[in-house]
Amino acid sequence: MTNRKQIKKHITLYRHEMKRNIKTISVWTLSVGLLCLGCILLYTSLEDSIQEMAASFSDLGAVSAALGMDKMSLTTLSGYYATEIAMMHGLGGAMFAAILGSGLLSKEESGHTTDFLYVMPVGRRYIVWSKYLALVSHIVIFNLVCTGFYLFGFAVMGEGISGTEMLLFHFASMLMQIEIGSVCFLLSACVKKNLIGAGIGIAILLFGMDMMCRIVPAIENLKYITPFYYANAADIFSNGTIDAVMAFTGAALTLVSVLAAWGIYERKDF
Repeated sequence: MTNRKQIKKHITLYRHEMKRNIKTISVWTLSVGLLCLGCILLYTSLEDSIQEMAASFSDLGAVSAALGMDKMSLTTLSGYYATEIAMMHGLGGAMFAAILGSGLLSKEESGHTTDFLYVMPVGRRYIVWSKYLALVSHIVIFNLVCTGFYLFGFAVMGEGISGTEMLLFHFASMLMQIEIGSVCFLLSACVKKNLIGAGIGIAILLFGMDMMCRIVPAIENLKYITPFYYANAADIFSNGTIDAVMAFTGAALTLVSVLAAWGIYERKDF
């Protein structure tokens, strides 16, 4: 009976959090998904311009390599997707995860709802894990819907794309977003205000670190910090694999972040 009550508490809190963020996930999913879909559908009309762009980028050396254009060509739809569309999807998804993660716990304090929430017969661990499960669920939904948009775009264009590389990229992208969301979730557990701006800043900073460590060899070790490195579509499409070491490092940071958030929130003085 006790286990049933505990499960029911988790489900109730989880459903509440899913409903609470339905507008956020709808806006971000449609914005990122439709923007990238539109860019896919515009490929044919931009094909001549893209060929000129590809020739120009080939002379940029390290910058071209940072964008993945040394591995994939813009003159094919697959290469265009791996270097341009995937970058927009990755950055948009990272900001979405950061916004969600940075507000899940702190918004209870900033919104003065903690007094009501903590007189309910639920422990803090139920709140933390229900909210974190909602965060992961939102990220999974975001990626599934967006991937559906992109596959629809390829079907309309009459173009095929490697299913294995497509699956690997979006799996890596989802792991990257969960990692960023988890770091921001930890931030949310540490503060009393909703620091959405800080969350977005973290996502953009990590994106910039990925670009810089590919351009400047002296700071190459930054690749162990930024999850954008192992979620790079050009690398995945050209190699057919995800960098296991980088992905494992990201998974470890994700686990540490969520456990730290749980520990801090359990001991937090409200």
